[in-house]
Amino acid sequence: MTAPALALLLGLLAGAAGADEAEDAVVQLDATRSQVGFRVKFMWLINVEGEFAQVHGTVRRDRFRNLLRVDARIDVDSVDMDSPRYEEWAKSPAFFDMARHPRIEFASDPFPAVRLRSGGELGGTLTLRGVSQPVAFRLLPSSCERPAFDCAIEVRGAIRRSAFALGARHGALGDKVDLSFDVYALTPDTAAASLP
Repeated sequence: MTAPALALLLGLLAGAAGADEAEDAVVQLDATRSQVGFRVKFMWLINVEGEFAQVHGTVRRDRFRNLLRVDARIDVDSVDMDSPRYEEWAKSPAFFDMARHPRIEFASDPFPAVRLRSGGELGGTLTLRGVSQPVAFRLLPSSCERPAFDCAIEVRGAIRRSAFALGARHGALGDKVDLSFDVYALTPDTAAASLP
C-alpha cells in the first residue's frame, strides 16, 4: 500500500467515528465483493475447492495506538463449489454443519496500520463449528493504489481440520485446509447507499 492509499483508508476510518475521539473508527466490509476461498486435498491428489461469497464485518482503528482490527463473519450458506452435491455435503453435519453453526467468524488481533502496506503476520481467533482456536495468517503486501477499495486486502493461511472438529472422511480428506481471504471495504458513500 502506498502512503496516499494508507492515508485514504486511515482517513475514512477517522471520519467513520465522527467527532468523538474516544471511540474506535469503523469501516464496514463490502459483503458482496469480499470472499473467502478454501482448498483441501482428497485422496492426497485431488484439490477440493470452494468459496464463500458472503463476508460481513468491520475494520476498526484504535485512534490512539494506530492499530487496526478486523472482525469478519462468513455465511456458510453462501458456499459455492463445483457441484450442488458437494455444496450440500459441505453444509451438512458431516462438515460445516450449517444448521447448528451458520457462520464462521474471524477476529484479528490488533495490528499496526502500516502492515497493510508492507504485509506480515495477521494473528487472531477463528471460530468454526463452534470451536474457537488461535490462528496465524499472512497479510500480503498491497498490489494497488487504494487497497480495500480498488483491490482486495489479501490474507492467506491454513488450518487443520482436526483442530475444529471437521473430522469427517479423515481417511480420504487431508487434514490441512488452505484458506484465502480477499476483503474489500465500503467507502462511507457506498455504505450509505447500500442501506435499505
